[in-house]
Amino acid sequence: MNKNWQKEYPFESKFFDQGGLKQHYIDEGTGSPLLMVHGNPTWSFYYRHLVSAFRDSHRMVAVDHIGCGLSDKPQKYKYRLTQHIENLKRLVTHLKLEDTTLVVHDWGGPIGLATLMHLSHRFKKVVILNTGAFTPTEIPLGLRIARLPILGEFLIRGMNMFCKKAITTAVVNKDSLSDIAIEGLLAPYDSWANRVAVHQFVRDIPTKESHPTYGALKAIEGGLENVNELPVKMIWGMKDWVFTPAILTEMEKRLPNATVHRLENVGHYVMEEGRDEVIKLVGEFLDE
Repeated sequence: MNKNWQKEYPFESKFFDQGGLKQHYIDEGTGSPLLMVHGNPTWSFYYRHLVSAFRDSHRMVAVDHIGCGLSDKPQKYKYRLTQHIENLKRLVTHLKLEDTTLVVHDWGGPIGLATLMHLSHRFKKVVILNTGAFTPTEIPLGLRIARLPILGEFLIRGMNMFCKKAITTAVVNKDSLSDIAIEGLLAPYDSWANRVAVHQFVRDIPTKESHPTYGALKAIEGGLENVNELPVKMIWGMKDWVFTPAILTEMEKRLPNATVHRLENVGHYVMEEGRDEVIKLVGEFLDE
């Protein structure tokens, strides 16, 4: 694995035992904590600039889900939303996080928000970056293709099309990603075996009630009214082809008290393409 990406990720790796599996995370700085939860196909590297910006004044914790980033990548594992939630709950409790600001993106939305619902006494604020926390009525064509039996697994695990495609389609301007950013985002997913969770996250999107994750996501949707009682800031890349402006509208309906900031020329990788604005907005939110 090429290590040039470590120039922007100079953090000490830590590991937590999740039932015999090593879950990787970083824990930098002291003070009121921020817990950053990534989606698919990113990892804690995605939050590197946020960590660097605030680790002198806050405790910055960013996790890698099992199967992702520098965590173990078991080939036979329950890669389901409920499992990722249980893992995060255990880690939050182990780290004794209190008065925490939760930061979520993509799949990190339902995983992190469900953790907050279960451990509400440990959280005080929420930052939401392009995600959905309700059952989808439809998904984009690209994701539908990636979910096809046999073909989807070949494209994602064999050809690495999901990770590579994200490098170009998750941003509006391909020059938004430096060589180090591209290398870092792709680094942990460099083989068929290491892309197991990337594939399983795609398969875990519940499109019908019979899907194993449908009920869990529906419960998170119902619990958003409790999240609405906390200060919530939504920062949204408006050129996202997955979490579109229509998804933002639905999230606003469920979190009517949230403050919303629309980044008009930013795509799905908000922390890459809109990082300076996100850091500024998060800093203001922390100071409120």
